[in-house]
Amino acid sequence: MANIPMDIITDLFLRLPATTLVRYRILSKPCFSLIDSPNFIESHLNQTLQSGDHLMILLRGPRLLCTVNLDSPDKVTDVEHPLKTGGLTEVFGSCNGLIGLSNSPTDIAIFNPSTRQIHRLPAESVDFPEGSTTRGYVFYGFGYDSVNDDYKVVRMVQCKGGKADELVFGFPYEIKVFSLKKNSWKRITRVIPAIQLLFYFYYHLLYRRGYGVLASNSLHWVLPRRPGLIAFNAIIRFDLDTEEFGILDFPEDLAHENIDIGVLDGCLCLMCNHEFSYVDVWIMKEYKVEGSWSKLFRVPKPKSVESFDFMRPLLYSKERDKILLEINNAKLVWFDLKSKRFRTLRIKDCDSSYSAELLVSSLVLGCKGDPTEVMRRKERLAREDKIMQERNKRDDFLSKGFKLVL
Repeated sequence: MANIPMDIITDLFLRLPATTLVRYRILSKPCFSLIDSPNFIESHLNQTLQSGDHLMILLRGPRLLCTVNLDSPDKVTDVEHPLKTGGLTEVFGSCNGLIGLSNSPTDIAIFNPSTRQIHRLPAESVDFPEGSTTRGYVFYGFGYDSVNDDYKVVRMVQCKGGKADELVFGFPYEIKVFSLKKNSWKRITRVIPAIQLLFYFYYHLLYRRGYGVLASNSLHWVLPRRPGLIAFNAIIRFDLDTEEFGILDFPEDLAHENIDIGVLDGCLCLMCNHEFSYVDVWIMKEYKVEGSWSKLFRVPKPKSVESFDFMRPLLYSKERDKILLEINNAKLVWFDLKSKRFRTLRIKDCDSSYSAELLVSSLVLGCKGDPTEVMRRKERLAREDKIMQERNKRDDFLSKGFKLVL
């Protein structure tokens, strides 16, 4: 390998999965430096996202957390991580090869399953408003802020007072955002009234509704209608750049339907469940433009399932003639857009129910730590080099001595 030009090695390495590159770091010092460099990590991520290669599915069940290679469903790898305890660890989002993990509101981490690198978030206490003593539901969101080149975690905690199971309208709340670049938390004080309603209603029926859906640099949650309380559905958005909440418009015809949201091809999509017999999938091709919503396709209820409570599209096949669907948090199926037929994606040794997240193979967080630490090391080395250069110049000047002119 010593005789191969470095640009050819770089081009080859960009096409490999992150798990392989982690092993290749020991080949030589140049390979080690290349794979650990921030520029290579960014280029490798861009190559993976553009090509669609090395896609994985992260499966989470009651006692299950594993990755499955989409091209080889028989390759199942258990995910072990330092946050793992005897209880259940929540997975609340996937972005650029990273996932958000939580054991509690004060025990949260960002983790890369490909490199096994983890960044534990600083423990941040819940600041209970006056009169509140306990917490209720906790909603999370995780995403990449492309404007500020930063990864952020949103934590929204419902605060309650009195009896823990007492439900009264209008619980107070606490919302904080974590920045990986700053490695610190920030409290969000300016929120819209609809956020308070978000905490009150029935996210325990579909737990993933409490996890923000990432699209167009924003996280999204559905606020479902409730007869007598909320007249119509709403989609709440949180802009990762401005760190402000807002309401996202969608077709008025769907304001009273049973809806959920997801992301397909990088665009926000909306699933409209019609009396649990079929689901219409809508997509927003141009973000924040209400007129850009269009109905993409309809999915009939498969004969192999008794109920059709939940359906979410994950991705297109490479030929773009099929869609991978997650149904009822229990199974994955390929849906042929032309023939309308289903084909179950069978995964080896995985018979229990599970939820699925798409996961790309990436080196983000680095092989030796998070990108913030990598940048700090780079800046520290640059400062040390500058000091050394100045010292050498001074020593060189002194070694020449002085010429005294009389």
